[in-house]
Amino acid sequence: MTVKPSHGEVAWTKSSYSSDDGPSCVEVAATPGTIHVRDSKNPGGPRLTLTPSTWTTFVEAVPEAS
Repeated sequence: MTVKPSHGEVAWTKSSYSSDDGPSCVEVAATPGTIHVRDSKNPGGPRLTLTPSTWTTFVEAVPEAS
């Protein structure tokens, strides 16, 4: 699911591995030069801001869910 941005915001996409009622929900938003990551249960809370290469390294290091 993608959350449509309002003026000046980014479009957040919820992880396909997250369920609507699950305890672990991650959302990601890409902007030119940065990748943002947040907890979908706390959209106003802290966010990680990563370079695209750091995000790629992270995603490649995380094992796939079975």
